[in-house]
Amino acid sequence: MSDFQRLKSEGDLKEVILSAFDSDLDIKGAWGYTEAEATHILDTDMPYTQFEHIFASMRAYVEMNMTREETERYGSINLSETHREEIENNQATFHKVTYALTAMKESLYTAFIKEYKEGHGEKGFDLNLHFQKRKEATLHREVTHWFKID
Repeated sequence: MSDFQRLKSEGDLKEVILSAFDSDLDIKGAWGYTEAEATHILDTDMPYTQFEHIFASMRAYVEMNMTREETERYGSINLSETHREEIENNQATFHKVTYALTAMKESLYTAFIKEYKEGHGEKGFDLNLHFQKRKEATLHREVTHWFKID
């Protein structure tokens, strides 16, 4: 399994997200690895669960793709919420959210897509084997995010 480094909270998180994803999230703070490094949600018109999922997906993409060498980049990154806690601490409200994350090396994913497009419908193409290989090539991680609700 690959080693993923925690992102450093250098600069304005809002500006980092705007620059990397052209998305204007009303946030401040850090990347949300711990309560002390929580991502502060200042304002949102969408449900917190949706907002938090969007941010968690962005963090995963930065960790697993944007900050890695080309041959070590992951794509097809998907998150599913598995657990949520609301914690009151020092007159502050935190959401501690755990996600199951799946991803695949970009080079493998590209090869699987090519294999599927070229082989699907052709005699001798084993669709079950194809999807079994994809399943075996999929990385599974569990990640936790801390959000402070301001």
